[in-house]
Amino acid sequence: MVYVAAAVFVVGTAARLIKIFTAPAHPTTLQIYPTPKGKFLTLLSDIFLFPTVRRHKPLLWVFLIVFHIGLILLFIGHLELIWDVSVFQIIPHEPFLGKGYLGLILAVCLLYFLFRRFISPVKELSVPEDYYLLILLFLIVIFGSEMDWARRIYFYEEMTVDDYRVYLSSLLALRPELPDGIIFSGHSFMLVLHVFIANLFLIFFPFSQSMHSFLSIPINKLRRG
Repeated sequence: MVYVAAAVFVVGTAARLIKIFTAPAHPTTLQIYPTPKGKFLTLLSDIFLFPTVRRHKPLLWVFLIVFHIGLILLFIGHLELIWDVSVFQIIPHEPFLGKGYLGLILAVCLLYFLFRRFISPVKELSVPEDYYLLILLFLIVIFGSEMDWARRIYFYEEMTVDDYRVYLSSLLALRPELPDGIIFSGHSFMLVLHVFIANLFLIFFPFSQSMHSFLSIPINKLRRG
């Protein structure tokens, strides 16, 4: 399923981007803000700092900033599980990053994003896919964090960071391998759930709002002119 999900993600995302960028140009301008001086820096600010959200919805802005910083750290943490690279140890730490607390912070952010969609006016603007996406992400981070909590808090130490590294590296090498530490661990089912739901997310990605991660630059370019 990992390889099927990866294929759907790559092909689906590429197809969506090709369709978007080969569509006929819009007959009118979509610019809603005047082009400022230092346009490139302003564009980066729009993409990464969400100034409009900060002005109008400061609480949402805080959760968005924390969530996106958490995603970056989560990405680095997974890279550390694949490659033991010293460049990530600028600030010395033990993989996985955050000791499970990073996942907890992301889970709180996702619950906030989810429950605000049950309140007007966001409720009226939401579609079922919005709820599916947030629930999938919430389950991914909860089951992923639980593996860290189980090892650190409940002493299920059979499944180690090295076992995760062997498993993920073997997937990339197209020779899947499950170390004994994973097979005989008392909480290996959590890894199964984590990977399964991550696969569902990858399959759903090209058809969800997650596509904004590829479209932030062109969208903000259109807004700024």
